[in-house]
Amino acid sequence: MAITSSTILSSQIAYDFVLPSTDGKIYELDDIALRKGFVIAFICNHCPYVKSIIEKLVTLSKDLADIDIGFVGINSNDETEYPEDSFEMMKKFVEEHSINFPYLHDQSQEVAKKYGAVCTPDFFGYNSDKMLVYKGRLDASQKNNIHDAERELFNAMWEVAQSGNFTGTQNASIGCSIKWKKSA
Repeated sequence: MAITSSTILSSQIAYDFVLPSTDGKIYELDDIALRKGFVIAFICNHCPYVKSIIEKLVTLSKDLADIDIGFVGINSNDETEYPEDSFEMMKKFVEEHSINFPYLHDQSQEVAKKYGAVCTPDFFGYNSDKMLVYKGRLDASQKNNIHDAERELFNAMWEVAQSGNFTGTQNASIGCSIKWKKSA
């Protein structure tokens, strides 16, 4: 497991995508973008950082929907080298954790590359104009879930829902590196 820290980015417009979901549907960016914005979370099944916060992500998805912010999880890991992250295992992960948000499979890894995702989890928060306004962590939990940690991502997106922007501090997300496919 290679520990990686995300890069804080700004002024990036969201890239469109067309990806299959564990719920049997195909999703595009417009399917997850609610009226006031959306969050894209690059996650996977086997990462201990993701496993430690998955219940928080289920709660976050519901809380964001309540303020008209969409949420989606995308798994871009190489499923050949990491079979725990295969599409079939994603379906089991959704069932085991009662995941209530679309969990998409980026088998080609093109979406992760376009967005500049580097780790799991890696969070990208966008406003209603599809402009990146938050690139940071969920909270201070990292691998050890801190139950009462400040809800940094939610608080940032709450501000986005109110004003269309985020003016606070952004702390980089830390997690396992995305498992890139080996070049041919």
